[in-house]
Amino acid sequence: MTKFFLSLHVLAAVLAIGPVTVAASMFPAALRRATAATVARIPGTGKAGAPSDLSVPGDVSAPGEPGDRDALADLRMLHRVCRVYAAVGTAVPVLGFATASSLGVLGSGWLIVSIVLTTAAAGVLALLILPAQDAALAALQDQDPGPGPDAGARSAARLAMLTGIFNLLWATVTVLMVIRPGSTTGA
Repeated sequence: MTKFFLSLHVLAAVLAIGPVTVAASMFPAALRRATAATVARIPGTGKAGAPSDLSVPGDVSAPGEPGDRDALADLRMLHRVCRVYAAVGTAVPVLGFATASSLGVLGSGWLIVSIVLTTAAAGVLALLILPAQDAALAALQDQDPGPGPDAGARSAARLAMLTGIFNLLWATVTVLMVIRPGSTTGA
């Protein structure tokens, strides 16, 4: 039964956490592109019709045209991936507890540290990243780049930092799961 739980735990981690880390990492760059398109079409920003330096080479679509809509659609899709796979990702700690229980290691230090780091990663995702993505999408849908044209860039930079923290926490948990200090397997 232990091997079954461990297999499910690893599969859930790869199939649920992997997409969240990738989509959340892609979101800030997509936000920069979408914000540049939004700022370019707002009168008085001094950038009306100016192509973004983040645009795709050869993309000469004017604001409001398909390239602009594609940037917002990309953001929506990346946010949806983050939300859906975050919910699916709840299976990872559930299966982890089942695996740890069957292995009899629930009191091990490395596991306790992993639980704390997993809780921190979940908190960063649920309390910081997903709400920031929601706010960025709402601002773009209202065609409001925020207080000044640089608000989108600041939001993207903050999201990039938060996503980096989230990814670092998960990488640390992964290393702890592989190394398992005090393991009797010799791995």
